[in-house]
Amino acid sequence: MEPQLLHGVADGIATVVIHHPAKRNAMTARMWRDLPPLLGRLAPDPAVRALVLTGEGAHFCAGADISTLGEPGEDTRSLAVAAEDALAAFPKPTLAAVRGSCVGGGCQLAAACDLRFAEEGARFGVTPARLGIVYAASSTRRLASLVGPATAKYLLFSAELIDTERALRTGLVDEVLPAGELDARVARFARVLVSRSQLTQAAAKEFAAGPDERETYGEERDTYWTEQARGSGDTAEGVAAFLERREPRFSWTAS
Repeated sequence: MEPQLLHGVADGIATVVIHHPAKRNAMTARMWRDLPPLLGRLAPDPAVRALVLTGEGAHFCAGADISTLGEPGEDTRSLAVAAEDALAAFPKPTLAAVRGSCVGGGCQLAAACDLRFAEEGARFGVTPARLGIVYAASSTRRLASLVGPATAKYLLFSAELIDTERALRTGLVDEVLPAGELDARVARFARVLVSRSQLTQAAAKEFAAGPDERETYGEERDTYWTEQARGSGDTAEGVAAFLERREPRFSWTAS
């Protein structure tokens, strides 16, 4: 099978698989290009309430397929940033399930997800300094926001790989699972995400991300989400379900 992004939707969860096992799931230029439109199709789908990004087999993603960097007319750095930005902008919760290599562009994609669960033995690194590539400003800010300026500088300056223990300690990953337990834990947690209020998740995702340079941000967004909550009925349903000791049936959708 040629290098590609595989995907499927089941029980409210979209799963996107980076499939290039011959090169530890390194992303080709075509795969970078394919990710934003794929996410664009999944985002408005009412059957999708959360997204899991993972790699085929033993690795998450070893970065960019260097053999494609020299293709005429290709700007792999821009393609990678566009893919990362599309993932960060996905309107529903995203979770990276990481095993093996999560390096370079792979770490870039994982950092763009809302959450990251990793299997013991995974290795993380941000490696543009090995190739003389300037890491994009947006990617640098996202990494620094996630792990702090000191760890971001350590990763970017040195291009050294770190293990799951350090990744967990610095906030690069949220949970570390023993070998063989990652898939089951991700499936359980994804079901939790699907069961929760999309209204709460969407507002929290926006507020946590903060404004970009183009936005006026403040009370108007609080007002917008307050009005969304008032009109959705989700709050009343959540309270009623709590009092009646049942699972809530939330109706607000990000689409």
